[in-house]
Amino acid sequence: MLQDTLNWPLVAPLPSYGRGRERPGGRYMSFILGDGIHDVIITGENGTIDGQGGVWWDMWRDKTLQYTRPHLIEFMYSQQILISNVIFKDSPYWNIHPVYCSNVVVRYVTILAPSNSPNTDGVDPDSSSNVCIEDSFISTGDDLVAIKSGWDEYGIAYGQPSSEITIRRITGSSPFAGIAIGSETSGGIKNVMVEHINLHNMGVGVHLKTDVGRGGFIRNVTISNVFIENARKGIKIAGDVGDHPDDKFNPNAIPEVKNIKIIDVWGYKVLQPGLIKGIKNAPFTNICLSNIHLFGSQEPRTTPWQCSDVKGAAVKVSPWPCSELVSSPSCSIPY
Repeated sequence: MLQDTLNWPLVAPLPSYGRGRERPGGRYMSFILGDGIHDVIITGENGTIDGQGGVWWDMWRDKTLQYTRPHLIEFMYSQQILISNVIFKDSPYWNIHPVYCSNVVVRYVTILAPSNSPNTDGVDPDSSSNVCIEDSFISTGDDLVAIKSGWDEYGIAYGQPSSEITIRRITGSSPFAGIAIGSETSGGIKNVMVEHINLHNMGVGVHLKTDVGRGGFIRNVTISNVFIENARKGIKIAGDVGDHPDDKFNPNAIPEVKNIKIIDVWGYKVLQPGLIKGIKNAPFTNICLSNIHLFGSQEPRTTPWQCSDVKGAAVKVSPWPCSELVSSPSCSIPY
């Protein structure tokens, strides 16, 4: 297998990333790659696509990677895609990566990788629109679902947002996030609906993440009906997460985070209920938390809610969050 990696074909960097996500230059080609295609179905009677990722994970750990690891499946510039009734196992890197795509449905899939496998995200829609991810089980070493839209100055220049994204009825576990937005947000992410999510043994239940230099935006996001059991953090919204492709990023490219509604979340054995950390002089705005109940285990909770540089409202939240979120009889966010 190692000999195979030496001869593995390469593909060009994505224009919205400017280079490989892990290493400068090109990328190792995904196991299944579709470029500029339409009306595609990948399905099976729960048969398994095995990425045999171990050798790639070891190269990452040993710092011997020459290029960015391959995805299990990547579709580029494609539309009308259905992936269903398949088990994806041990991807070298992200499992399913639709980028610059539209009308994508991922349903009835199982995605598996060890909890210590690096960067084995489940499904990562990237600068794509009209995406539905539903009725699936995901247990990996990184975010179960992560919505992205390009990396710093390259993503800003490419300017293609991720939008009209639905994520529902997902169950899973990960040392990182259950539902993530970002941190690559440079083309913008908008109009996202997440509902009926069951998470166990998590790092963070819901994580919206971006950074100075990203630019772009995260806006019009509604997340509801989430159950979290055994997690370090329940909810995290942060403007200081992520690395940069090079030193050419614009430190004045400040991302906008606004119109975020998180409602009907319940959890226990959650060490910290939440953290919201906006960006100095560019606070996150219209953040609404409603009917959220995140409890620790029997021991005293070590960390309460923490907030800074945020404006919004809280309704029926326990334990009570930060003073920056004013008590309000309802969440009235205009979207």
